[in-house]
Amino acid sequence: MERLKEARERIRAARRVAVLTGAGISAPSGIPTFRDPGGLWKNFRLEDYATPEGFKKNPEEVWRWYAWRYKKIREAKPNPAHHLLAELEREKGEGFLLVTQNIDGLHQRAGSERVVELHGSIHRARCTVCDFRTELPAPEKLENHLQPKCPMCGALLRPDVVWFGEYLPPGALEMAQTAFASAEVAMVVGTSAVVEPAASLGRLAKHAGAYLIEVNPENTPLTLLADLALREGAVEGLARLLR
Repeated sequence: MERLKEARERIRAARRVAVLTGAGISAPSGIPTFRDPGGLWKNFRLEDYATPEGFKKNPEEVWRWYAWRYKKIREAKPNPAHHLLAELEREKGEGFLLVTQNIDGLHQRAGSERVVELHGSIHRARCTVCDFRTELPAPEKLENHLQPKCPMCGALLRPDVVWFGEYLPPGALEMAQTAFASAEVAMVVGTSAVVEPAASLGRLAKHAGAYLIEVNPENTPLTLLADLALREGAVEGLARLLR
């Protein structure tokens, strides 16, 4: 309880707060995680659906899978953990940055504005040739048009997400690293802390002198570094910290 009390006081007093979120924060909204026993890849081969090679081999099948995921995500709603972080942003203002590995957009729907999407967004498509990007249409329209073309150059559009083996969006990692290197309090919520380069952000903050908080049901490679490690889900853990 003493550590929890100190963490609350640190958050309250901090002018600069950086938060990293992973799939665990969206799991209570009904969006499956990746690595749990019942996770997203249990019934699918990531090589077929989440690599440039898989898309090149069968773009229509990849779009069909993403259209299914897109529909499920559109039906999901932000949960209390998303709303608590949006409230924290409103309190801290420009000293706050939320970095997410998620592509679901639930943070923005909860009211968060200072968000860096490290892995892109399932709500957008981008051209495979030029720099064109666009918001996706309603799920039912996308399901009937599974090989969308770029209106600028005519090339095939693809989901605007980062697949395995691809680079992060330009500038995204730099913004995240700057925020975590200067944070007084850093929070890592609902992530396994094994996927680089996001996994390094907590370590970066700790080595720069931040008070480090981890919220995750399981131990991770970051646990031993954390000043406070709450072995709880995102909803329960953030409620204890922020309410």
